[in-house]
Amino acid sequence: MNNTRVLVEGALHAWKTNVDRNSKFFLALSEDQLQEEIAPGRNRAVYLFGHHTAINDMLLPLLRVGPRLHPELDTMFVVNPDGAKPITVSTSELKLFWAEVNETLWREMNKLSPEEWLERHGSVSEEEFAREPYRNRHAVLLSRTSHLAYHFGQAILIRPR
Repeated sequence: MNNTRVLVEGALHAWKTNVDRNSKFFLALSEDQLQEEIAPGRNRAVYLFGHHTAINDMLLPLLRVGPRLHPELDTMFVVNPDGAKPITVSTSELKLFWAEVNETLWREMNKLSPEEWLERHGSVSEEEFAREPYRNRHAVLLSRTSHLAYHFGQAILIRPR
């Protein structure tokens, strides 16, 4: 097995582990628990869950593997802070969106060869990529995995004390 394949498989494993950890946690929360603030005056669990869903959805075009599935989530969960805009999707819809986005991502990510992971991501031009080859799909996967883990660390603070 070549080094590139080992690095890509390690990154994919870390991604899947973090998605599964988030799924287990958020999908088990009741409606009341999803409405709880992580800490006084901070984001609610539903906001973090929606944020994860929207950010993961953004990965499809960023990895150049497909179009967004739910861009309507951005206003509620990315562009604005929690409470600034009403959440117009139900938590049951949000749970379905989470599953749809992550199943699509996983399927599409696994189609990429190790060499394709080293190609440019969707927010960098060919010219920029020629100067900065580290702006590739693999780097995006690593960054988004860290982002997912970071917010999961916040979310678990709502566990019953």
